[in-house]
Amino acid sequence: MKIKIFTVLMALAFISSAFSQTNLNNYKYVIVPNKYEFLKTINQYKLNDLTKFLFEKYGFSTLMEGDNYPDDLIADTCLALKSNLIEDSKLFKTQLQIVLKNCNDKVVFTSQVGETKEKDYEKAYHAALRSAFISIESMNYKFEPKTLNAEIGESSTVQDNIEKEQVIEELKKEIQALKEEKVVEVIRDENKKEENIQVSVVDKTKEMVSSTKEEDAYILYAQAIENGFQLVDSTPKVVYNIKKTSLENVFLVNDIDGTLFNKNGQWILEYYEQGSLKQKLLNIKF
Repeated sequence: MKIKIFTVLMALAFISSAFSQTNLNNYKYVIVPNKYEFLKTINQYKLNDLTKFLFEKYGFSTLMEGDNYPDDLIADTCLALKSNLIEDSKLFKTQLQIVLKNCNDKVVFTSQVGETKEKDYEKAYHAALRSAFISIESMNYKFEPKTLNAEIGESSTVQDNIEKEQVIEELKKEIQALKEEKVVEVIRDENKKEENIQVSVVDKTKEMVSSTKEEDAYILYAQAIENGFQLVDSTPKVVYNIKKTSLENVFLVNDIDGTLFNKNGQWILEYYEQGSLKQKLLNIKF
């Protein structure tokens, strides 16, 4: 059941990702604001300059807000995307997310959340921004002008978009159908001498087995990142970020300051919670 849902989710994510990349490739420019709302002054901590530099690094033609626009952008303002940064910092952690909007003020791309525990403000903002730009880098952006042929190119593009939207809707319906499937679970009443069979309808997607040392609610999939891996669930959502150590099969876990290690073929997460040492058994696919 879980494998079926994960397969459908991966297909949906792939189609959405491909569609987003096609959209980004159709934009030639990115406009960077001179000041971010969560900061007090223009280009504070040189964060706006760094944003412009990183967009250019990954292939975009970048302009600062207020620059003289090139002729093609003056003729068609929809060639440009407007960039912004969203700050959602926590205690002891700085978090930034990149948002790109088109000329109709519609969001066409949102990056992963870049984060760091660096204490110095300038270093923290720079590190978080570079982390968020990993999403931009993975897009392998390359400008591809839209086809202007009214008889073939435009109608073909519209038809492709309609077909993609139909596929996405069908996948969403399939996911919902899988979630609504029910399974009959037999529960034995151990309090009676004679076993009474009780039928309980449970949602397949919510089966859980509790234990003092394990949490096996879902499979986590390891995706390689710099100096380690990010562990994602079937949503897909990043659950943990782990970093390599000098020891084989031993990792440091960000955010909770824990340790992940392999013992007898099982991955065990060990951490402290309110002064008590806790353990969780994780099902990880590398």
